[in-house]
Amino acid sequence: MGIHEECGVFGVISSAPCNAAETVYYGLYALQHRGQESCGIVVNDDGVFISHKDVGLVGDVFTPSVLAGLPEATMAIGHTRYGTTGAASRSNCQPIVVNHQKGRMALAHNGNLSNAAVLRSELELSGAIFHTTSDTETIAYIITRERLRSGSIEDALSRAMDTLDGAYSLILMSPQKLICARDPYGFRPLCYGQKEDGTWVIASESCALGAVGAKLIREVEPGEILIFGKDGPVSRREHCGKKPGSFCIFEYIYFARPDSCINGISVHEARCRAGRELAKACPAEADIVIGVPDSGLDAALGFSRETGIPYEIGLIKNKYIGRTFIAPDNRSDQTRIKLSVVAEAVRGKRVVLIDDSIVRGTTSARIVALLREAGAKEVHMRISAPPFLSPCYYGTDIDSKDDLIACHHTVPEIAKILGADSLGYLPVEKLGTLAPGLDYCSACFGGAYPTPVPADTRKDRYERRLSEIAKEDGKTP
Repeated sequence: MGIHEECGVFGVISSAPCNAAETVYYGLYALQHRGQESCGIVVNDDGVFISHKDVGLVGDVFTPSVLAGLPEATMAIGHTRYGTTGAASRSNCQPIVVNHQKGRMALAHNGNLSNAAVLRSELELSGAIFHTTSDTETIAYIITRERLRSGSIEDALSRAMDTLDGAYSLILMSPQKLICARDPYGFRPLCYGQKEDGTWVIASESCALGAVGAKLIREVEPGEILIFGKDGPVSRREHCGKKPGSFCIFEYIYFARPDSCINGISVHEARCRAGRELAKACPAEADIVIGVPDSGLDAALGFSRETGIPYEIGLIKNKYIGRTFIAPDNRSDQTRIKLSVVAEAVRGKRVVLIDDSIVRGTTSARIVALLREAGAKEVHMRISAPPFLSPCYYGTDIDSKDDLIACHHTVPEIAKILGADSLGYLPVEKLGTLAPGLDYCSACFGGAYPTPVPADTRKDRYERRLSEIAKEDGKTP
């Protein structure tokens, strides 16, 4: 078990037909770090929705021939997914396309609803039939239900937001409009920008705007709905300010790309600050500082700057392992293939090893072992986040305390399990220094949740439920 990426959403709308699918493709490439399980694009060709989606990386799914088969259009949306709710299957790929009595819509969503199980049960009891096990289909059902009672798609979305609770940054496409919305807590990032030709672009992170030549305009505010039409974006703010700000602080620690700017704060600088605070709280006598690629590198740089201990490149990540990679049976072999040690940098040295988090501890232990095999004299592990102590209900792939090593062992015990000479975490009270002035959620580090805690939040809850129903019916699941 380890921390996995979030999802990434991307949308584009122009005044004249263009190669919108290609723009979304490049945007999804820039957001690949947020989800490497599946991806998809839906193109709006004058009201006709044409989609392609599949399990795999963006480059695997969207080959040149597939992209060539998607027509020019004025609108398109895309999604890259890591499934925190729902199995890894093509049926759970996004965007979801829905046909209903008043037309059609496509939906791409990042986040997790904290009340998803309750909403899904209510919908099923009213006759709804689900084809996926993701939260996104629940959102689509509720928006569709409200659309039948509303005069516009944006009115339907606003009414649906009265029902939805938890994390959602989403892009919705109707035949005439492109709409984005962010939950009132503002858990997950969402921003928009504009290209020189006037094309509007919406993305999970600003790095994706830059990838397609768009200039960042601003973040979508928590609770805000933005409707993009022929006259540009129109803001609706009836849900703004209704909930306490709860941006996921782990976006700065791990999820986001370091070249992104979120809430006006550089992700790179936030991670460097984490490294500096880590150095102050948990110093170590050492010869070099190295980071675990990729999200540990910036914090390692900050640790080095604060202590004056030289920063070195000690670990190299294999960036070419895609879905065709055949993983060996031995888990330690997987670590060796994905990470290699620069032996010349660590041999005979006292090493400070910086990583973003420890979940179960198995990967960290393997990395420590690799450093020792390469000749490291000492290994002092430092983590640029506090210990994980609680499940996350808003999109981070931590659904129970069962596999959280910090819930079952003290810091010295964990250091011994990892084989490290010492271990230190970023103090939870220092999280605010990463993003000064930001109201953030740190429930996974302390358990103070901004929403009611759901009764059952495990990632496989729908799969288990289907299995239980099959057994009740006397069938083999």
